[in-house]
Amino acid sequence: MSEESVEDHIVEDQIGISPMRSDTDPRPALGSLLLESKINPNTAYQKQQDTLIVWSEAENYDLALSFQEKAGCDEIWEKICQVQGKDPSVEVTQDLIDESEEERFEEMPETSHLIDLPTCELSKLEEIADLVTSVLSSPIRREKLALALENEGYIKKLLQLFQACENLENTEGLHQLYEIIRGILFLNKATLFEVMFSDECIMDVVGCLEYDPALAQPKRHREFLTKTAKFKEVIPITDSELRQKIHQTYRVQYIQDIILPTPSVFEENFLSTLTSFIFFNKVEIVSMLQEDEKFLSEVFAQLTDEATDDDKRRELVNFFKEFCAFSQTLQPQNRDAFFKTLAKLGILPALEIVMGMDDLQVRSAATDIFSYLVEFSPSMVREFVMQEAQQSDDDILLINVVIEQMICDTDPELGGAVQLMGLLRTLIDPENMLATTNKTEKSEFLNFFYNHCMHVLTAPLLTNTSEDKCEKDNMLGSNKTNTICPDNYQTAQLLALILELLTFCVEHHTYHIKNYIMNKDLLRRVLVLMNSKHTFLALCALRFMRRIIGLKDEFYNRYITKGNLFEPVINALLDNGTRYNLLNSAVIELFEFIRVEDIKSLTAHIVENFYKALESIEYVQTFKGLKTKYEQEKDRQNQKLNSVPSILRSNRFRRDAKALEEDEEMWFNEDDDEEGKSVVTPVEKTKTEDDFPDSYEKFMETKKAKESEDKENLPKRTSSGGFKFTFSHSPSAANGTNSTNSKSVVAQTTPASSNGSSSKTTNLATSVTATKGSLVGLVDYPDDEEEDEEEESSPRKRPRLGS
Repeated sequence: MSEESVEDHIVEDQIGISPMRSDTDPRPALGSLLLESKINPNTAYQKQQDTLIVWSEAENYDLALSFQEKAGCDEIWEKICQVQGKDPSVEVTQDLIDESEEERFEEMPETSHLIDLPTCELSKLEEIADLVTSVLSSPIRREKLALALENEGYIKKLLQLFQACENLENTEGLHQLYEIIRGILFLNKATLFEVMFSDECIMDVVGCLEYDPALAQPKRHREFLTKTAKFKEVIPITDSELRQKIHQTYRVQYIQDIILPTPSVFEENFLSTLTSFIFFNKVEIVSMLQEDEKFLSEVFAQLTDEATDDDKRRELVNFFKEFCAFSQTLQPQNRDAFFKTLAKLGILPALEIVMGMDDLQVRSAATDIFSYLVEFSPSMVREFVMQEAQQSDDDILLINVVIEQMICDTDPELGGAVQLMGLLRTLIDPENMLATTNKTEKSEFLNFFYNHCMHVLTAPLLTNTSEDKCEKDNMLGSNKTNTICPDNYQTAQLLALILELLTFCVEHHTYHIKNYIMNKDLLRRVLVLMNSKHTFLALCALRFMRRIIGLKDEFYNRYITKGNLFEPVINALLDNGTRYNLLNSAVIELFEFIRVEDIKSLTAHIVENFYKALESIEYVQTFKGLKTKYEQEKDRQNQKLNSVPSILRSNRFRRDAKALEEDEEMWFNEDDDEEGKSVVTPVEKTKTEDDFPDSYEKFMETKKAKESEDKENLPKRTSSGGFKFTFSHSPSAANGTNSTNSKSVVAQTTPASSNGSSSKTTNLATSVTATKGSLVGLVDYPDDEEEDEEEESSPRKRPRLGS
């Protein structure tokens, strides 16, 4: 026992705790109790850890006795158990009840004491207001007050007083009634809401809530609900119960959203039942409308009827928008039945019609309805558009209508286009496509999308990066080439959205997007956007290339190196100068990825063609690291070559580089024939050896002409001391028609090109040539006219030089 402690004892079914003093303590002993607690037969006492007894008293009032020794705890515990008639071996004297205070109160007998309400008269309004306000902090008292209000029909009496106060212009009474009605709403009882929101009472309830004491003048909510707000019936509703439910839901929603102030942190749970009341009303409205098939059939008939005037159609579409919004309150099983009913009635064909209309409001509402359908079941929408493709032209397919709406959005911020782009991404996302034993939705839909829709999606991109168009539209004296035309903000926003979708395709679609990129030489066109004055668009173009490189696919890598597609990226880096901004970081990250992942083909291409231009960049070690990787790989190749016996290195036993490439290309074609449309056209059979001399003569003539051209294209020193290069953007470069054995020209940067004021005069790069042997491109990129011909007839490969 310490110098000062407490003494615990049981006296007449009570626990008493009093201070004890040691004999040496000079202070007189204190006889007053620190705690006295009656042992209630129904209270649950609990012994914990052998030295602790805990229990609860009244509301939210927990007590605990802690003992220094186990013996003292056991002694008091035995006495508590003795009073309650329990065995001391138990650790809890009563069963603990987990149910909430409100649930326990509901099980209390009706004879329990209720709150006595003051008589409902004008002189007692202040007393009633104080009572209602005071009970809000206690769940049990709220329940008791709610029962008293319900049993005595008190609310209707209060509303009669409201009418009297309003007639007498009793402002003080009206302010008190505001507090009373607001407090009753915060009681959060559905039974009271049924009374307050009935047709008989709801307008008086709204009237009481107009007289907020904080306002200098009362609001005119009743005037708005009765005169301004008009109930529109697109098709006459004959069910009076349904009409009443719609009116009630609108008015209660108005009370919650407009009249009542935003609840504080302490009040946010007070209106949970009001939210539930609105929720279940909406469920009931949707269910009643859904069951009335005659009503819905009539709505659809008028929506798709050409004779329906624009105003009527706008109301019909807005009705369906609200209808679908209400459906979100349904349980998943009921929501499934709801959307299946709409699909059966023809919601998708109807949307296809209204989404193509000129009325902006109609299109916006139709887009919202379409978003509900896509969110509910992307597969249902995909199945519809694939069936539709068998009967309709591409121009009127639902997905193409959606894409056209995205492209033609007149909003400068493209709010609608962003929403539609999200819906398109959901539709083309393989993650939510189904695969069954009979069919694969992914394969079927992606084939459909790339054959019928992709050309519509990429049309603005291809149009705005067209070389002919840009040459015409470039300003006089401009030294930029292949810039986006027109380079305005809205066009840039649109192209950024399209690039975001294409980047998504690169990540999630395998050979489909690969075929499309290579056949259309799409990456070259995208990289034209690196010249845009809008940095966000240049970053989108760079992100597209980064995703492609991130796949570490050698076919993509060959395509990039053959087309010298790093040139616009490096130009952008050098033109950015010394500014350490997002563009600078993104470009460096691209090259750092290549270095870290050790992508050998790209590393060799960058070092051999651009290292002289990049070696001056020393604030990161990325480019020096690429050079190191390149030299290490070169040393390894030399060591391997030296370890091979000289007889095996003889040309007599070495396979022709061209033959190796043809074998590789043949394998690529066979692989693609299994997956889908071939990326490249089949290779022709090798001609007979009799044709070799003529072909060789043609080859030598071409070689000489190329060497002459290379001399003309040598870099010319500019006035600033650097070199300026020109680069051909023609698809032939990507196709590998450059078959000479000449060395690649390395670009060199100048100190002036590093400052922020440089104006894209250093167009880096050269025509990419093979460094060893005669490298031939994997892919042909014919002109659009040739592609159209290839679709009609079987494709043929252009004869190779020297074959």
